[in-house]
Amino acid sequence: MRRLRDSRALPGFVLGGLCLAYAMGAAAGWGSRQLSAFMGDFGLAAAALAAALSCLVYGCTVGGHARPAWLLFGLSSLMVAFGNGTWGWYELVVRTPLPRDSLAEYAFLLFAPLAITGVLVLAQHPRTAAGWLCLMLDGWLIAGSLFTLSWSLALGRIAAGEDGSPLRLALNLAYPVLDILLVSLVVGLRFGGRDGNRAAVHTAMLALAVTVTCDALFTSPELHNTYHSGELLDAGWFSGSLLLAWAPWSPRWRRPLREHPSAGGLPHRRVATTFSALTPYAAAAVCTAGILYNALGGRELDRVVAAAACTVGLALILRQGVMLLDNLSLAQELAHKEAHFRSLVQGSSDVIMIAGANGVLSYVSPAALGVYGRDPEELVGGNLLDLVHPEDVGRVLSEVRRYLARARLATHRSPGTAEPSARVECRISSGAGEWLHVESTVSRHRDGLLLNSRDVTERVMLQAQLQHNAFHDPLTDLPNRALFTQRLRAALGSRGQQGETGAGIAVLFLDLDGFKAVNDTAGHQVGDELLVQAARRLQSAVRCGDTVARFGGDEFAALVCGPLGRLQVQELAERLRLALSEPYWIGGAELGVAASIGIAFGSPERGPAADPRFAADELMRNADLAMYRAKSEGKGRVVLYTPAMRADLERRTELEERLRLAVREGGFTLLHQPVVDLGSGAVTSVEAQARWRSVGGLLLTPAEFLRSTEHGDAATRFSRWLVLEAVSAAVERRGLPGGRGAPEPVPVAVRLSVERLCSPGLYETVAAALRDSGLPADELVIEVARMGPDSLADELGRRLSALRGLGVSTWLAGYGAGGGSLGALARLPLDGLKLDRTLVQELGESPLSRTLAGHALRLGRDLGMATAAEGVDLPRQVSALQELGCGQAQGSAFAPPLDEPRLRRALAHRGYPLPMQAGPLPARRPYPPATGDTRTSGRTSGRTDATPGRGAHHEGGSDLPERRAVTGPSGGPHGETVVPPA
Repeated sequence: MRRLRDSRALPGFVLGGLCLAYAMGAAAGWGSRQLSAFMGDFGLAAAALAAALSCLVYGCTVGGHARPAWLLFGLSSLMVAFGNGTWGWYELVVRTPLPRDSLAEYAFLLFAPLAITGVLVLAQHPRTAAGWLCLMLDGWLIAGSLFTLSWSLALGRIAAGEDGSPLRLALNLAYPVLDILLVSLVVGLRFGGRDGNRAAVHTAMLALAVTVTCDALFTSPELHNTYHSGELLDAGWFSGSLLLAWAPWSPRWRRPLREHPSAGGLPHRRVATTFSALTPYAAAAVCTAGILYNALGGRELDRVVAAAACTVGLALILRQGVMLLDNLSLAQELAHKEAHFRSLVQGSSDVIMIAGANGVLSYVSPAALGVYGRDPEELVGGNLLDLVHPEDVGRVLSEVRRYLARARLATHRSPGTAEPSARVECRISSGAGEWLHVESTVSRHRDGLLLNSRDVTERVMLQAQLQHNAFHDPLTDLPNRALFTQRLRAALGSRGQQGETGAGIAVLFLDLDGFKAVNDTAGHQVGDELLVQAARRLQSAVRCGDTVARFGGDEFAALVCGPLGRLQVQELAERLRLALSEPYWIGGAELGVAASIGIAFGSPERGPAADPRFAADELMRNADLAMYRAKSEGKGRVVLYTPAMRADLERRTELEERLRLAVREGGFTLLHQPVVDLGSGAVTSVEAQARWRSVGGLLLTPAEFLRSTEHGDAATRFSRWLVLEAVSAAVERRGLPGGRGAPEPVPVAVRLSVERLCSPGLYETVAAALRDSGLPADELVIEVARMGPDSLADELGRRLSALRGLGVSTWLAGYGAGGGSLGALARLPLDGLKLDRTLVQELGESPLSRTLAGHALRLGRDLGMATAAEGVDLPRQVSALQELGCGQAQGSAFAPPLDEPRLRRALAHRGYPLPMQAGPLPARRPYPPATGDTRTSGRTSGRTDATPGRGAHHEGGSDLPERRAVTGPSGGPHGETVVPPA
């Protein structure tokens, strides 16, 4: 910056050096008369030509309102250069005196009009008629006074000694009169740098003033008669020309804006007004000096001087009258504005205060009574910090000091810019003894501060409420998941940094069992009240430093931190479970729910690589896994997280992904197991069973893999694939050409779980498969893999009725194992009932199993259903089922699950041989065969009992021959059954 300022000041130093050198040369006489004449003529011409070129180039390159003025200044300097050049031509080249009426005199005469016009262009024009009148009066006061003084000193004698023509007299008087007019304009007018370059305008005015002063001195008879080129007077003209040449390119600068009294000093506008106000009186003093000069010199009072003096006096009187009227108008306007701003301040809802450098209040607006509840007059004279809350005093002082330092720096760097302000928030004592949150806009005021304060207590409270709502549950006012996670991360991070070894962290996830039933029966309002009471019980059961949160619905969580062992945390969880399981009295009714709680323990993270966020997320996932394990194990219990739960979840996830991939890429295939009529040995139907095609080409039935098909989206996709593949295979078998060795078309059975039957889209899949394939609906049997929970009985009944509406037969498989009530069984629209293998395995050896199987078969016949049994692996089991009146059977005693070629050969043989009956047991008589059994509903089966097929694995996981199979495949590893390809 210093180098930049030095580079800008360099032209000024060069200009000053040239002017000084010229003055010294002129004072020394330039060494010779010839050089003196050259420098006095051509030197001045060169300087004027430089000024002309500078102003003309600047005027042509820049725009704006000042462009014509600079062009006029250039033309006026060009006239001076032409006049000095002509003078030098006659004096140095022609060596004759300058002719009396030469072109040089007319060129010099044109300098003043062009310069006067340029000055008028640059001047700030008045905006009112009174302003124009004052401008003309001021101009005449200055011009008349200067004319009076000049006439008294020189012009009178010039006019008296001129005996030539009137034209010569006019020319002789024109020079001083135009110069007087130019000086009057320079002095009386105001000039502003509206183009942003005030320095250029002021430098040009200074150059014109120097030139006019030299012209005035040249006009005096004493200097005019003794003047010769190159003397010291030429140094003034030379300096004026160089100043004018440098003026357009002078460094730009701006006077600091003193718009606010706090900037220090007096306003800039007051300085200009004082100068303008004193100008008429100074002009009158000059006029008086001229009259006194004539009077004290013993000369007679000249008529010209008297006339000029009278007009100046009249102009001064008129100017005083205009100024008086203007002052009255300004006083009224000032009073009006003062009243206006006073009403704004007094009527403002904000409190406006002015404090000195020591903090003492010198002014307090009336709004303080309504905002603070304090009398403004009582506050005046007191210290501002006495009103501020003690906890906020230090912060307020630091912010004010920081603001003052920033304001001083901004004023120093950018003087022309407005001062910054600062906002400070603190608590102010009210008249009622409360602390109000106040926001103040602070700005500088002279040596103190100006504060514009407003009450923001409601806004602060609203912000606090919004922040509270963002991190708390709106119903129970407990922390929500976001705040719980934040506190958990803070606990993990802070304790790890402190290096606490005995501190443990435990996360408890709680879920209310049976809450949905309360919502459905008693209503959501009662459910909300139950949640509120549950939240209160949780808060009262934990310690003060623990966190209880509600995640949504009926899920809660607790964060326990401190030196508690695992046993103590378990005892705390048990207390929480008991507290939540106590009866709830809402609206005079007793309601009850239970609680399933999962616990996960964590340790503080230590080391620079520890990430509390990751640790918190993992700890919450572990607690969630433990809670769902508690629900799956029977609800109403506390379960601790173990790594095996995570491994089990990952294994299930992997299996589901493998299942999804197998369905998509054709990794499954279908096998079919024949269902045989126990009376004739004929194949009455086949059950479609899925098998997984391993990498080695073997078909495996891993129980765990098939169990994963009972849940999730992958299970739904698998069920749809099973239906579509079974129908497609049945249609292909029907399309084979007939003949002696052709397979007989038999119904195909597909077994599905209750959840899959009730899932959306399954009915549409069955209907579309039948419609698109053309398979008759009576050749498809849908088996229900056990009854499932009673809560799904109504939905299951609607789905089975819809399927029977299509003509599809419906059976219940796995009867005798699992849940389900007999009432639900009686309401379901079923065509047949199939005993579970658990009733069949001990049938030939255990009388109890025989009794149970007999009652189950009799119940089926009494309900009008056809009967069958699965898992029939031994001949004695076949004989026992025949004696009990079972209609059909499937199992290894007849055939294992077969691939398509073997199935076709089996169907071509039309049946299997039955074992020889050993006769009835002594205490039993065989039931009649199931063929021809009809339902009590009146529906008669027009075909032999369709035996349900086996699909996905059902509970118990026993579509594998687990016990003493006489024939069929042997058990593989992991409960797998290896089925060799055909």
